[in-house]
Amino acid sequence: MAGSEPVTSPDQHKPGQRKLGRIGAVLSALALLAMICGNHEGSIEDIWLIGLAALLLIIVIGDAVLRRNGLRS
Repeated sequence: MAGSEPVTSPDQHKPGQRKLGRIGAVLSALALLAMICGNHEGSIEDIWLIGLAALLLIIVIGDAVLRRNGLRS
């Protein structure tokens, strides 16, 4: 069984659906921002929700910029 399979290193494997990952991150960020209209009273929750949504969007934008410049495969 193992003798018939080619030996490859982990960096030779392509990552799964990049586009779906980006779409999922953007939809998650939108869901986090939609949670601001909840029934909570403090502003700490709002800060966390906005911060996490911004972090997700920064990661997606940074990944797109690095891929466009050829710094990431």
